[in-house]
Amino acid sequence: MKGFFVDFKAFAVRGNVIDLAVAVVIGGAFGKIVSSLVDTIIMPLIGLLLGGVNFTGWAVKMGDATLAYGKFVQAVVDFVIIAFVIFVVIRSLKKLEDLRSMDEKKSEKMYTEEVLLLREIRDLMKK
Repeated sequence: MKGFFVDFKAFAVRGNVIDLAVAVVIGGAFGKIVSSLVDTIIMPLIGLLLGGVNFTGWAVKMGDATLAYGKFVQAVVDFVIIAFVIFVVIRSLKKLEDLRSMDEKKSEKMYTEEVLLLREIRDLMKK
């Protein structure tokens, strides 16, 4: 049992867990920002374009129950926006990584040719 807690402590203190915790907190805050954007700007504009329709008011009453599907529509728009932003960020990071790896390969290639040339000069000077 003691080994279990030692392993757990090593896992919990590792940087990846802390990074994950920070990501969850930032993601939660980002979700609130996107929800606010959708609720206060995007959905009213979409409603305006559709003739003043307010999605939050969309509901169907079934006996005593109310099915508020307008809130679901807003949640779907939230999801699409968050997914799009995450896609753009990941794609940008991938392109940046590709550029960095291209630069590294280019510099390695140049460095290798330069080293060969310097070695050749050195060998000629020894003769």
